[in-house]
Amino acid sequence: MGRFRLRRWLCALSLAASAATNAAEAPRDGDIIFHTSRSAQSLAIQRATHSPYSHVGIVLLRNGKPFVFEAIATVRYTPLAQWIGRGDQGRHVVKRLKVPLTGEQRKKLHAAAARYAGKPYDLYFEWSDQRIYCSELVWKIYRDAMGVEIGARQQLRDFDLSDPVVKAKMRERYGDNVPLNEPVISPAAQFDSPLLRTVSAK
Repeated sequence: MGRFRLRRWLCALSLAASAATNAAEAPRDGDIIFHTSRSAQSLAIQRATHSPYSHVGIVLLRNGKPFVFEAIATVRYTPLAQWIGRGDQGRHVVKRLKVPLTGEQRKKLHAAAARYAGKPYDLYFEWSDQRIYCSELVWKIYRDAMGVEIGARQQLRDFDLSDPVVKAKMRERYGDNVPLNEPVISPAAQFDSPLLRTVSAK
């Protein structure tokens, strides 16, 4: 193979590899995306869970465009770029089920998500459907749609509650009546789920 043909072949190979990488990282229905929130409670969540990730949402495509379905003030759809920009320095990690979703499963995720749209954010991390927090939303959507549990639930007492920042936030929320036995799912537990693989980290 001549030098010119070899160069063209290597260039084509590089472009193909780049295209494959971009395709693999393109957002898909059901992707789970994590970042470090800049909210008032973010540092307490990080220290209680020993994880940099304090916020999580689920990617859902609407008319071909990626949105993050998330629980903040209310449960809502946020454009993906806006969601990424809201996190600390734009850093984020996208994870995906190791087993590819079928078309029917993607439809079920959308249907399950729709049932939670508009619900208020749960500042008290209660395990109910009246109000809902970010990781609880992701967990319940996957449970409702597919019977899959993303992350192991814990009790509030299982987290590191000894940190001064955590103590202050707990006192602010609960006073002297901390519900230590309340079931909780954290972004950290979902990040560590063996059902997921990382597809993008920036």
